[in-house]
Amino acid sequence: MATIRDVARISGYSISTISRAINQSGYVSKAAQLKINQVIHDLDYVPNAIARDLSTGKTHKIGVILPHIRDPYFSKILNGIMDAAFAADYSLILLPSEYDEALEMHYLEQLKRKEYDGLIITSHGIPLERLEKYNQYGPIVCCEDTGDTQLSSVFSDRESAYTAAFKWLKQKRIERIALLFSRRAGVSATSSITLKTFAQVYGRLPPDNFMITGISTPAAGYLAAEKLVKNTTDLQYIFGNGDDIISGVRQYYVDQQLPVPGLIGQGHQISGVASAIPTIDPHFYEIGGQALQLVLESGNTIRKIKMHSDFIINNKIDLTSNTFIN
Repeated sequence: MATIRDVARISGYSISTISRAINQSGYVSKAAQLKINQVIHDLDYVPNAIARDLSTGKTHKIGVILPHIRDPYFSKILNGIMDAAFAADYSLILLPSEYDEALEMHYLEQLKRKEYDGLIITSHGIPLERLEKYNQYGPIVCCEDTGDTQLSSVFSDRESAYTAAFKWLKQKRIERIALLFSRRAGVSATSSITLKTFAQVYGRLPPDNFMITGISTPAAGYLAAEKLVKNTTDLQYIFGNGDDIISGVRQYYVDQQLPVPGLIGQGHQISGVASAIPTIDPHFYEIGGQALQLVLESGNTIRKIKMHSDFIINNKIDLTSNTFIN
């Protein structure tokens, strides 16, 4: 197998010149570049990827910390990240965490050792203040509002969409609304915003038995519906944390031959369109793509990008173009 020394010997140029020509990391004359390229082709020389990374200081890999992909929130963001990474000729390293703080710390230490060029954190168990300390070792972008911390972020302004949804319900004289969450408000920004906007619109919080956490799959939605039927009365609406989850809720009522309460989902998924369920569209795919671009562009600059979200009452799909219509 040919080595860089073989290329140097045959071409007549130094190893440092050949390295610059391969990595395009410095001046190389046109004549030298053409000669080196020809020798590389003739020898079928393949540069050592590790050595190349060491010389350029880049791995062309981005780490993506995500708790799981059971919730469509994460799969949609991941799709956006993947498409943007492909276009930028970057590879992704998926770092599943299940909100395990020790595992998340391990991933941060890998960033410190330069095992990837940056991190995208879709959600986390570690406090933002601890994440902030690792920003010096490479760009970190969070998919949530990072407030006053020195952490770049891309996030959806879901508060405005939630406010619109709750005002719509209040105008319909809907008062008894159950809320489904993935995690409790103390550790989830999404749950906190949901409760905050509910309280702003209604002047109170729902009763404890109208709030259920730990819901991240359609099957969990099905069980949540069973629990609500047993523990609540006069329930009018269920505000879920995903269209697929709400489809599980609806299925319980259908299976039990019970009247289905009003339903609102999130994510603007095909399951919500099929059932004509109002939904919140936070534009997760776009957030993922923007997060990848922010990692590549950020350098030492901290940027925070707020993206809009929509409350969609009439879910429809354009069958001629396979696209959703708001």
